[in-house]
Amino acid sequence: MASASQDTAKGRKDLTGPALRTFFRIAEAWGLKEPEQMSLLGLDSRSTLQAWKRGAVAAIPKDALERISYILGIYKGLHILLPKTADEWVRKPNMAALFGGGSALQRMTSGNVADLYVVRQYIDAQRG
Repeated sequence: MASASQDTAKGRKDLTGPALRTFFRIAEAWGLKEPEQMSLLGLDSRSTLQAWKRGAVAAIPKDALERISYILGIYKGLHILLPKTADEWVRKPNMAALFGGGSALQRMTSGNVADLYVVRQYIDAQRG
């Protein structure tokens, strides 16, 4: 019988390919530059980002999967709220207190997974 940590590692391995493909499609839709992609994924190495783009990774860290999950939720929520302008919204200045006049992307690329979480919560709250 597999241990819980083995099950978790296998789950991450199974999710890695689909999660990364989804992330890079969203990155393209949002027009993200490499530094923005790295920040959203919690990476500090460009070579790691390049390897992930090529699919040359067996399993990404749990933190990266969590980040991609939030990004996917933000992307889907925006497409429900703003079907025509969803992808542009992430770069637009926003006067909501959460963003303080900056863009959602500025908040999300702070490097903190908590900022992805609060942006996701904000989008979900807007949906009602």
